[in-house]
Amino acid sequence: MIRFTLKCDNDHRFESWFKSGEAFDKLHAAGMVSCTDCGSTRVEKSLMAPRVRPARNAATTPAADNQPDRPLSSPETDAEAMLAKLRRHVEENSDYVGDKFASEARSMYLGETPARAIHGEAKPDEAKALIEDGVPVAPLPFRPARKSN
Repeated sequence: MIRFTLKCDNDHRFESWFKSGEAFDKLHAAGMVSCTDCGSTRVEKSLMAPRVRPARNAATTPAADNQPDRPLSSPETDAEAMLAKLRRHVEENSDYVGDKFASEARSMYLGETPARAIHGEAKPDEAKALIEDGVPVAPLPFRPARKSN
């Protein structure tokens, strides 16, 4: 595995892992590498500092070597912070209905049950049917907490 620092034509910088340099080249040529901020496929490798392992006989402190620069649970970018804020808002201000989302949303739309803010999960064909029927739904840019590992 290799990690590349990438930059899009809008000057957004991000990192991504690839199986190899050749794998990156193949995906890039197919237009399958896109910016995490704006979605642009005009992406190129940026300057990066390679991570080189010390010699086997060099004295190292393994605990310090493996410590991340920040806790894994804290947001790294402004976009991650905004997504975390959105997630908290949704979870605090709506009811989680799980895989009954499609039937609950349709029931409220038809006036069969009282309207309320809900979030949950729907299969792609269920979501498509809701949209085609005019039910006001939108995908969330995160997985429900109950499904995260």
